[in-house]
Amino acid sequence: MKKTGLLLLFIFCITACSETESNLTVRGKIDGLKKGTVYLQKIEDTVMVNLDSVEIQGDPQFVLETYIESPQMMYLYLDKVDNSEYDDRLDFFADAGEITINTKLEKFETAAKIVGSKNQEKLGEYRKIMKRFNDSNLDLIKASFEAQQAQDEDKLMEIDQEYDKLLKRKYLYTVNFAINNKNLEIAPYLALSEVFDANIKYLDTIYNSLNKDVKKSKYGQDLKKFLKERKQEEELQEEIEEEYAEENS
Repeated sequence: MKKTGLLLLFIFCITACSETESNLTVRGKIDGLKKGTVYLQKIEDTVMVNLDSVEIQGDPQFVLETYIESPQMMYLYLDKVDNSEYDDRLDFFADAGEITINTKLEKFETAAKIVGSKNQEKLGEYRKIMKRFNDSNLDLIKASFEAQQAQDEDKLMEIDQEYDKLLKRKYLYTVNFAINNKNLEIAPYLALSEVFDANIKYLDTIYNSLNKDVKKSKYGQDLKKFLKERKQEEELQEEIEEEYAEENS
């Protein structure tokens, strides 16, 4: 009995260790960095949480490790200690395995080159297209300001129409992008982060297109929960509107 108890304890310890064993390694280099601390972070219950950190003393290379249950957005945060103004944080979509992030001190976010994640590759592709939409949006904002200064009401109405068209194209592109990448966790992530306020039929379409593994992922489960809440809210709103219509009929 004593030997059996020790064996069970040993098995329990091995199991516990294997459950917390790191399955994500983030390594890289920050050119120009001489001294500071690099943190690996994630958002948990709306709070930014530190998962691992490494102190830099001369050598700008770093290695960080953690465990993730499924692919998700994570953050690399640089905390400088030499009075530099370049402290910054960059985000990336992490898959289990090894990810390499090479960047520069003075352009910490914009100079970053990230490899090793299929989801990150697709995120980069998506953001390039979104930059075009954002640039067009900035052009409309500028045109709207000029029209206001000139008190040109017709021009303002035209700009409002253009903005609505641009927003619709942006939403449709995001929905199509998510559906075309239904085998990756970026699909439910984009639904939650970029088009969460879109017509619920679009969100339903994205969720129903996901493959089984993605539906079981963190963002797949989050999207399922979000859809349930949205549907309940809309049903409640419909009931309120019907009651109001009956009372005033």
